[in-house]
Amino acid sequence: MPISFSEDKKIFKLDTAGSTYVIRVNGLGFPEHLYYGAPIPDVNLPGFAKRCRYASFSATVPEAEGDYFDGFTPDTWPLEIGCSGCADMRTAQLQIRNADGNAATDMRYVSHRIYAGKPALPGLPALYEEKPGDCSTLEIETADPVTGAKAILIYTVFERFPAMTRSMIVENASDRPFEIERALSFCLDMNSDAYDLISLYGRHAQERDYMRRPLAHGIQGIYSRRGSSSHAHNPFMALISRGGDEDHGEAYGFNLVYSANFTGLVDVDYNNSARVVMGINPDDFGWTLAPGERFYTPEAVLVYSAEGLGGMSRAFHRLYNHNLVRGEWKYKKRPLLVNNWEGTGMTFDDEKLVAIAKWAKETGLEMFVMDDGWFGTRDDDRSALGDWVVNEKKLKGGIGSLVSRVKAMGLKFGIWYEPEMISPDSDIYRAHPDWCVHVPGRARSLGRFQCVMDMTRADVRDYLFNIMSEVLANNDIDYLKWDFNRNITEAGSALLPPERQKEFYHRFILGTYELMDRITKAFPHLLMEGCSGGGGRYDPGMLYYSPQIWCSDNTDALSRVDIQFGSSLCYPASVQGAHVSASSRSSYETKRNVAMWGTFGYELDPAKISEEARAEIREQIADYHAYYDTIHYGDLYRLICPWDDPYRCAWEFVNEEKTQALVTVLTKFYKEKRNFFLRLKGLDPERYYRRKDTGDVCSGALLMNAGVSLFDFPIGDGESKMLCFEAV
Repeated sequence: MPISFSEDKKIFKLDTAGSTYVIRVNGLGFPEHLYYGAPIPDVNLPGFAKRCRYASFSATVPEAEGDYFDGFTPDTWPLEIGCSGCADMRTAQLQIRNADGNAATDMRYVSHRIYAGKPALPGLPALYEEKPGDCSTLEIETADPVTGAKAILIYTVFERFPAMTRSMIVENASDRPFEIERALSFCLDMNSDAYDLISLYGRHAQERDYMRRPLAHGIQGIYSRRGSSSHAHNPFMALISRGGDEDHGEAYGFNLVYSANFTGLVDVDYNNSARVVMGINPDDFGWTLAPGERFYTPEAVLVYSAEGLGGMSRAFHRLYNHNLVRGEWKYKKRPLLVNNWEGTGMTFDDEKLVAIAKWAKETGLEMFVMDDGWFGTRDDDRSALGDWVVNEKKLKGGIGSLVSRVKAMGLKFGIWYEPEMISPDSDIYRAHPDWCVHVPGRARSLGRFQCVMDMTRADVRDYLFNIMSEVLANNDIDYLKWDFNRNITEAGSALLPPERQKEFYHRFILGTYELMDRITKAFPHLLMEGCSGGGGRYDPGMLYYSPQIWCSDNTDALSRVDIQFGSSLCYPASVQGAHVSASSRSSYETKRNVAMWGTFGYELDPAKISEEARAEIREQIADYHAYYDTIHYGDLYRLICPWDDPYRCAWEFVNEEKTQALVTVLTKFYKEKRNFFLRLKGLDPERYYRRKDTGDVCSGALLMNAGVSLFDFPIGDGESKMLCFEAV
């Protein structure tokens, strides 16, 4: 069993495929954090919890009063749950406003449970056990003896990966209600602050930029208050040892399986200890818990790597491919598609769409996707969201006729929806103005000329499910693009009483998850792709329902490569929506080379494609099929990162058997011609590999230790080259 408990030492030891996590329950009942890092055999870690406590008048608990030699205080000790109001002055994981009106919270160990498998989280997405025996779980029950509040800390370890998940259940075991003001998913007190913090920031069309900074005393981190995980900060951060890089140093990755307001903070105290917390953003959050009720926090994923950022990323990729993405399309080959948006916008009819589909079939694509504009009176972005009824002025004979014509060509058919949005100029808004997210007495802010549906309401979700099912059930539709094109403002629901309005944001995303769950269960063959103005909701919560997410609305290859490098810190290529578009800054070869690092497809106007370009696209399609498994399920190596080199970048995929490697090199900006040897990674040093374009045969050892000469590599701005190596 990868989780063990020493009864005499009161020590829990949690072992994954590449890490060890150690917890001790001390004599006062506090679960202490002792160790998280590379695998160790020890269960006795003397002195690992001791901290200085005098410099800031740190208080102790009454039971330890006078015990100056041991020096215990909740203010500095490494704890598995940090609470507000009872001597721990650091950033708290849990804060409860109890029935007496104060927020003093003090959780002590009560019991524990160790079992095989992994629990689901009611109403929330979460990783799952793919095969029996993959996972083991520890639950530590703690309780506050004064208020009757309980907190159950959940740890699940994965035996095949250096990964674990953490979450918390808050239970009201008293006879009076209380309000949860802060309930984060985990608390991790590190033994040192000698790390750099890495996070992914950005904006629309420039998501997931890489940011690295040394930890400093005080609080630093990431957050969203936008109603979604957002373009601004991704719910991912990592700590890497100072001087660590792609291949060296300890790296700890943290990712929240959640799609709404979140926070991820690192609090460095005067002891040079770093507390890491992550979970629901406590700003504008509150949850009233009645006696007997439970509140479940979203799940956080923790990955440890002793092989730098590269090892951390590959662990996340394997874990998400096997234990997060679900359904029919988990391992099934995704169809090559063309989307009509860049070709037509909303100005189309069925003949225009059929012409694009015909081009797609003749070129070798496999699916046609009809984007925004097919419903209601939708001729621009000012109307009709929520009126999910086919516009038969555009689609003569209805959507069934169009689907039949496309299917007759041998293509699959996809459709666009934005279920969580409503236009003020729509029939549904005029009939149900209270279905819009709003607060009394204030004007309803518009974003992209639209408002937000109140997903906390069951009647809204029922309406959306029924009207979407009318289209999905009565037509042979294979793919659904689920969009979300604005942030939430004036956050409130007409059905929530005043004392529960702080529950709105969390109830909103629970409602979205509930609708997504209903759709995926009702239509299990549907391939769903998430989207939010591109990558504004690019998170593992969405990946639980949609096995791929549109990475960014920016499809320019030279911009996209930065976005994809940042995304790859945590997210695998298999989930990364990436297309070739009509951007003029680079050749079709470079567009292909960048878009191959993802699900691959096309966003363009066929009428503007030359025969020469069309022939090139046919070659790209052949490459997509040849290298699909290596890219989607192989190991990624970031050979030259754009955050290290502003002129050139390179990446490599190696399949699981180490028999195929695909290497891409891209010159963003030409500097000067010079000798250039690129060392590959991840190959078998004992095998020999043939380079496809030259026929040269070299050992894996030579390719990794000396590299491959790219002196003759194209050097113009935006030029790129893709090299394939096959084992012989």
